[in-house]
Amino acid sequence: MEPLSGFEIFTRIMYQFTSVWVALILLYAVSIAFKRRLGLYGKLFDSPIGMIGFGLVMFWVFTGIFGAMDMIVTHDALSQVSGMKNKVPGTPMRGAEDGDYHWYLLGGDNLARDVFSRMVKGAGVVVQIAPLATLFAFMVGITLGLPAGYYGGRLDTILSFLANLILAFPVILLFYLLVTPEIVATGVPNYMAIVLFVFPIIFVGVLLNSRFYTRPNFRTPLLVAVLGTAIWLYLSLVSTGGYLINTKDYAIWGLPSFMDMFDVPGGILVVFVSVVFVNSPTVFRIVRGLAMDIKTRDYVAAAQTRGEGPWYIMLWEILPNARGPLIVDFCLRIGYTTILLGTLGFFGLGLPPESPDWGSTINEGRKLLSIYLHPALPPAFALLSLVLGLNLLADGLREESLKD
Repeated sequence: MEPLSGFEIFTRIMYQFTSVWVALILLYAVSIAFKRRLGLYGKLFDSPIGMIGFGLVMFWVFTGIFGAMDMIVTHDALSQVSGMKNKVPGTPMRGAEDGDYHWYLLGGDNLARDVFSRMVKGAGVVVQIAPLATLFAFMVGITLGLPAGYYGGRLDTILSFLANLILAFPVILLFYLLVTPEIVATGVPNYMAIVLFVFPIIFVGVLLNSRFYTRPNFRTPLLVAVLGTAIWLYLSLVSTGGYLINTKDYAIWGLPSFMDMFDVPGGILVVFVSVVFVNSPTVFRIVRGLAMDIKTRDYVAAAQTRGEGPWYIMLWEILPNARGPLIVDFCLRIGYTTILLGTLGFFGLGLPPESPDWGSTINEGRKLLSIYLHPALPPAFALLSLVLGLNLLADGLREESLKD
């Protein structure tokens, strides 16, 4: 079997992404057709920069989704094939059986694994962790930043001091401290997860209570159902093997195993908590500043005159009018988080060593970069294009939000 030419490699890679192209075309067609009804998201399609950024982001989102369903990958991302170590792109597999894909489209790495499949699976790691970690950080920052900016005084002083204390640490050094095995063994990341992951529950509870406060017959069963589900998901997230904390010295019982919906691998949980902890103070400061500005507006004074409660004003008067800057920052922060995940993977921290995340893959390819370029370049290009897309998307959203 002959090696593939450059054109053949390109066309076969494009074919492997068929499901992604179809999903992108359908998404753009529906979005453009109904863009006048979709608010700020619809206005994004009036911005060429925003459309390009959105396309790059959604390409990797769909790649992560379909890659997890094994619709794009050509080989198992962890399997090693004899004779394929550091082979160049387009190299045919030796002794390929019926049903096997016969080439390594982007070559093999130093452990004879398929670079193309690892790049696709790496997108799934980023799609799972970066947006969710950023969302949790926003939940923490909004829940603390709104009252700090609205009430001011001693509450603002205390919360601002704690935020500045965390921000005083260099980010990379803080990550190093949180993900080192010695710190993980003490259970500190688990304690942090228990505290930080409570904030989404608090946020949702206060949001619903303030919105339906005048309708107790509807509010009470709604809160019971929503908060009950949220607490169950929370305990499933922070419990591992039936324990909240499980160190060599002591253990704290958590959700029983038969009720635990999912176990988050220890490495992913540590990285997730670290990202939330590092990003929350910055979000807090942004939300606090916006709240301090918006609370002086006339519509807030009108709500106070109507007798609305403080949390109703914060969540339903101030927060919606701060959505433009927050949406833009959310997109940018996902990009920062993606870079941080790549940095951690590059230094071999947090995620398991065999993880196909882009940072780990770049680090493995770096070791032989002067001899073999192909193992390191695809994940590096993937990381670059995703972050570029997020930055362009944020620029497009900023451009359209300023027109409101």
